[in-house]
Amino acid sequence: MEENNEIIKRLDRLESKEEIRDLVSKYAEACDQQDLESLEKLFTKDAEFDSPSGMLKSKGRQNIIDMYLEVFKSRGPSFHWTHDVRVEMDPEKKDLATGVVYSHAETTRDGVVSLAAMRYDDNYEKEEGVWKFARRVIHFFYYVKTKDYVETLTSPLRVGMGEINIAADIPESVPAWIEFQEEYKNEKK
Repeated sequence: MEENNEIIKRLDRLESKEEIRDLVSKYAEACDQQDLESLEKLFTKDAEFDSPSGMLKSKGRQNIIDMYLEVFKSRGPSFHWTHDVRVEMDPEKKDLATGVVYSHAETTRDGVVSLAAMRYDDNYEKEEGVWKFARRVIHFFYYVKTKDYVETLTSPLRVGMGEINIAADIPESVPAWIEFQEEYKNEKK
């Protein structure tokens, strides 16, 4: 009997991880289709969306949708795709999980074709029996105009915000990156 309970728990964790991976894919699809109704269903009522630069920051599902409405107003066609999705189930609470998602996007903001690479740090929660985003933090490795891609990728100012570029969020803020760079620079001297 105890073995059956353990199998049921393992199956529930595996099914939850798969549902969360579907959630991540639905997010990319909703963004590309500019489908605010579908996007709204992906966030908990009290969800948060954030970015280290503060450019994308909202609290509460309706405020997140209002933020996306403004983003979509300036965006033409886009294509988002996800790569690695790592999900960690909360060992104590079966309706909570965290995750890291790596992704890319091709966008056309204000008619300008751009490329972006992102990492999302996520908190997931089951709300009314459905996995949703409780918190999503987007970190930009780069967000550049396609014509500037080659020149910009090696600069720390890789995130284009209209006519200005700001510092990228990653990898420069990642402790392992910082340690490696400090060690490498010390060896080089």
